[in-house]
Amino acid sequence: MQNKWMMLAFGLLLIVVLAAACSKDEQSQGPEPEPADEQEQEEPAAEPEEPEESEYENVYPLTGIATNEPVDNRIVAVMVNNHHKARPQSGLSKADIVFEILAEGRITRFMALFHSEQPDVIGPVRSARPYYFNLADDYGALYVYHGAANFIEDMLKNGAADHLNGAYYDNDGHLFKRSSDRVAPHNSYLQFAAVKEVAEGKGYEMQADYEPLPFLNGEETADVPGDSASEVSFSYNDTPVRYVYDEELDKYLRYNGDSQTVELDGEEAVQLDNILIMATHHEVIDDAGRREVDMESGGPAYLLQKGKVQEVQWENFDGRILPVKDGEPVGFVPGKTWINVIPDSKSLQETVTIN
Repeated sequence: MQNKWMMLAFGLLLIVVLAAACSKDEQSQGPEPEPADEQEQEEPAAEPEEPEESEYENVYPLTGIATNEPVDNRIVAVMVNNHHKARPQSGLSKADIVFEILAEGRITRFMALFHSEQPDVIGPVRSARPYYFNLADDYGALYVYHGAANFIEDMLKNGAADHLNGAYYDNDGHLFKRSSDRVAPHNSYLQFAAVKEVAEGKGYEMQADYEPLPFLNGEETADVPGDSASEVSFSYNDTPVRYVYDEELDKYLRYNGDSQTVELDGEEAVQLDNILIMATHHEVIDDAGRREVDMESGGPAYLLQKGKVQEVQWENFDGRILPVKDGEPVGFVPGKTWINVIPDSKSLQETVTIN
């Protein structure tokens, strides 16, 4: 009996020893790997979110600058005096586009197109010329001037362009004011805030939709082609003109000879992103020295952008003057533009000096 119990105890001990050995072996082997398709997949690293591009509702048609402001105000074209007694002028730094063309004699006059910015005061304002008011009408602008020869005033009254003549509002204190610091005819200044009211009072529409001019995108702007042009100069006889590229501003600054074109109040400089120097036919048509200027036929031009110059052609596309190369319009750099119209009596290479 005793032997039986001893055998039973020995058997139980053997079972315990074997079980412990099996357990130790299993622990040394570790858990069996789960099938690959049952393993938890690692989440891919999240890609950094790209910053959202700013979304704008509108683009100013003459500058290509994006905005959330309404852009349905009508362009206002103002004749600005460039006699040496009229300098420095007021308002030119706010103009989207300025046309500079010879008037009588050897002095130029400006037609400044205002749309994206409206300065408080513009001037001194001078008299009308047909090639200017035709341009204003082609751009869909209200034409503002001070005085005109009878036959020119008759053309405007007969519908050549929507217009406001400062001679009828001379020093009224509302639309025009005379400055006491200068002598007539170099002292008549437009009060811009009154333009809309007075124009609508004459029955003119002061809201308009415009097709934007062609503009370069960001990548194209950063890679403008052309030869280096840090300084460009030429002369309208008694009116020498210089453009100097400012690398820090990334814009051109304008000079009449050595005198920089700045604002009368505050001396803010005219800063330009595009300069188009275009040659075309000029003809004196009367004893007073009045001219006809061909703004239709096209011709050679220089386009200055980002410190570089390209030889292009200019063409009139539905009334708007554009640079053209290989038959296609060349985009403007978004920003402000100055267009110099010079006689084609000499070639551009003879007239314009580029450094």
